[in-house]
Amino acid sequence: MLFHVRMNVELPHDLPEKDVADILQREKAYSQELQRTGKWRHIWRIAGQYANISIFDVADNDELHQLLCGLPLFKFMDIQVTPLLRHPSAVRADDS
Repeated sequence: MLFHVRMNVELPHDLPEKDVADILQREKAYSQELQRTGKWRHIWRIAGQYANISIFDVADNDELHQLLCGLPLFKFMDIQVTPLLRHPSAVRADDS
């Protein structure tokens, strides 16, 4: 199943820089591994915001939930999820 996921990040201003650096390093490693496996198909930054729009390709809602909960930044995120279905007028068969 494909999911459109918007993630807005709000780090506390009083979080020590050392902790921020550690979380960001772990976040990058985790997200890149999910990208390599094909679970996290696309990721785009939203200009001017600490946010992204991503496409996940997972078995079901539960798998998506587990992957998102595993994000080191999860507790600092507002996440919006939209399930996606192939549109009947789509001309490409290779993007499902």
